[in-house]
Parts: sequence; structure tokens; C-alpha cells
Amino acid sequence: MLLVGPAGVGKTVFAEQLARLLLCESITPDLTACGACQACTWLDAGNHPDFRRVEPDGDDDAEDGASEKAGEKTRKRSQRIIRIDRIRELEPFVFVGSHRDGNRVVLITEAEAMNPAAANALLKILEEPPSSVYFILVSSRQKTLLPTIRSRCRIIPFGAPDVAAATAWLASAGLESHAERYLSLAGGAPMRVAQWNEQGHLAPIDALVDSLISPPEDPIALAARWDALLKSESLFRMENLVEGVQRWLFDLAQERMTGEVRYHGGWQRPKRIQSLSPNALLAAWREINQFRRSARHPLNQLLFLENLAAYYLRGVRPASS
Repeated sequence: MLLVGPAGVGKTVFAEQLARLLLCESITPDLTACGACQACTWLDAGNHPDFRRVEPDGDDDAEDGASEKAGEKTRKRSQRIIRIDRIRELEPFVFVGSHRDGNRVVLITEAEAMNPAAANALLKILEEPPSSVYFILVSSRQKTLLPTIRSRCRIIPFGAPDVAAATAWLASAGLESHAERYLSLAGGAPMRVAQWNEQGHLAPIDALVDSLISPPEDPIALAARWDALLKSESLFRMENLVEGVQRWLFDLAQERMTGEVRYHGGWQRPKRIQSLSPNALLAAWREINQFRRSARHPLNQLLFLENLAAYYLRGVRPASS
């Protein structure tokens, strides 16, 4: 199976529950895993012999071997790839036999992170797998997967739930305040909002949007405000800030051209929005797109932010000025 759809809509959670159901040795009458059998106990402990989970940046990063340079490991980790050795490790698991004389499950999350060698190695395994082995692949960017891998899978699409259901789920998870606001920003993906909440991103997101609604006219002052935000919120990184600025510019341009917004419907609209130039907003959006390439490792954070602020302020300058 290949579970596809946008990030944050529950694909991986569904895949984990499906794997649990396939491995459970005492399924309940309502077709759920019992949670009490030996298989469920092993799965909860993370050591079920008939289950393999493959994901980028896994624990195996520490097992690359003494000959591999630390710099190379860091580079690969930042690229978030699934390497060929992770896939080759599946071959004895798939073709030797089951420990419990039952189903075996391979779960591959972020399947699009496989590099070409890993994807081709998986393709060979998928050609003739034993009937008792189940492969569950999860991808938010299925078009980057090899067409031959997609053709060997039953594709199950996932979409964002309706706003009422997503809001109710977030409320049950303890996030009631402004749930719809963040859902809009997350593209309707409730689990992405929940992740932001767990990572402490919601407060800095609000602070960033506030700075964009009423920014100081001086780019140095705006950059200093952003610099303080990044230093006070260690989990809110530069790439999050750059993405937030870009989305705000996109919404301003869309609002000027169509009267609608995509990401920030739950926030106060800036004053004098009708005086903004759609062309200038889109030009700033395109310029800032280049900042995303170096957002993870800016050579000088404050200088980077000052340049970013200058482009932003240029884009939101009233057309008459």
C-alpha cells in the first residue's frame, strides 16, 4: 500500500495502526488490535521481530561505520534521505521467514526520501514478495517516487478533513483557542497544528504575524524584532520565519487580486491593504524565495534578517509612495 496526501492529515498514524492490526494475534470483534497479546506488547516495546520501520534520519545514522566521515553523516542527515543500506537490510527480513509464523510488516515513512539507489533496491524486493509480507509506504510527495514503485502499490489517497471535524479533533487534543486560524495556516492539516503546538510554535507564529501586520518602517528595527524572536524560541528556526514571511506576502497579493486569502484568514488584516501593489508583493515573494536556500545556515543571522526585512518592506510599501 502507498498512503499519499498532504503532510499532517494522519497518514503515518493510520499506517501505524494498520501495521498493529496486521500483527495482532487476538484481533477484537470490532477489528482493532487487542493491545494485550504478545505481538502487541512487543510492538509497543519497539522490538517486534516481524516488524521493520524505515525512515530518514533514523537511529541507524549512528551505525554508519567508523570509516565514514562525520561531515558526510551531517550532510546526509540534513538532506533527510533513506540510503540503500536501509533497504538492503530488509532482504533477509522479507525472504527468510516469520518469527511468529504470521504476517510481517514493513513500514516506510517519508518514502520520497529514498535516494535513487535505495528506490531501485526496494523495487527489486517488491517484484516478488512473499504473500505474508505487507509493505506500507507513506508519502507526502508521491510524484517524486519511481513510477515503477507506484505501479506496484495500491495507492490510497488521504485528504484534509473538513474544518468542523478537524476543529473538534484539535479541541479534544486540548487546542481550542484559535484552532481554525492555525488550521488555515496549516492547509487544513490538524496533526500539523498539533505538532506546532507540541513544539511551541504557535506563540512565535502569532508574534511573527503581528510583526508583519504592523511592521516598523526601518528594516533594521524589523530585523532586530525577528532576531529577538528567534533567540527566544529555540525550536522556531530561521526557515520557519522565512516561510511565514513568504506566506504572508502570498496572501496579501492574493487578497489584492481576488479578495481572498489562503493562509491567514483568522488574523487581522493590515490597514491600507488596498494601497499595496500586487506586482510589488509578488516581486518580494519571488525575491524572498531565494532566502529559503540559505535559511538553515545563514553566515550572519542579523545581516540575513536585515536583507529579508528590506525586501519585505519594499513589497508592502504603498504603491503611491
